[in-house]
Amino acid sequence: MSMFNKVFASIGIGAASVDTKLEKSNFQAGETVNGIVEVTGGNVEQKIDSIYLTLFTTYIRESDDKKYTDYAPIQKVRISEPFSIKEKEVKQLPFSFRIPLETPVTYGNTRVWIATGLDIKNAMDPKDKDYIEIAPAELPDKVLKTIQDLGFRIRKVDCEQAPRRYRGKYPFVQEFEFVPTNSTYKRNLDELEVVFFNQSETSVDLLIEVDRRARGLGGFLAEALEMDESMVRVTVTKSDIPSLSQKLQEVIHRFS
Repeated sequence: MSMFNKVFASIGIGAASVDTKLEKSNFQAGETVNGIVEVTGGNVEQKIDSIYLTLFTTYIRESDDKKYTDYAPIQKVRISEPFSIKEKEVKQLPFSFRIPLETPVTYGNTRVWIATGLDIKNAMDPKDKDYIEIAPAELPDKVLKTIQDLGFRIRKVDCEQAPRRYRGKYPFVQEFEFVPTNSTYKRNLDELEVVFFNQSETSVDLLIEVDRRARGLGGFLAEALEMDESMVRVTVTKSDIPSLSQKLQEVIHRFS
């Protein structure tokens, strides 16, 4: 029976199982995640080479003029050394790791989750998936709120495949699309798009695309040729927070 149990365990039947328990499910980018991984032994003793946690997100990838929902790892954390788990034994392993500042906000169709895996030699690796909610880090949050206070509304947030020139350590960027809500901006602008780069605790780079409203025949031709869009890169630091509204307003007015 023991031999049969080992064979079954190697294909996932009666093997060790894993369950990750988080202290909470809502986080701010840059915050620390705390929790416990509970491993329950199966029908036979098994050696676990490691337990790893991987933070994943979804993004839209384009190929052959078609769009697909793909996923990408943001961070992988190993939380254990090799150990053995006996039949029906239960082990609890506490863990703690920091969510990267670049983790996308879970707005719209964007999803973020923690996948827990057991690395078991010559056997299927049991996995567990826990979805979490991510809010913006402090500086991006200030920027987003300031833009809304200036007279814009978030229309769409997409995590998309990054153009090659803007690709960093991740294959995606998250784009925040705004539309004007006050009369001044409505007359001059169609939309405003913002992407965050190079995030740290004290600064963040913004790529802002201002889409001007087309006027008359010349405006129509400009829009058709995408000449109505202007892009600017701006760095925002913590010291800018008191004057952030004025700084962003100047950028928008320059191109509107």
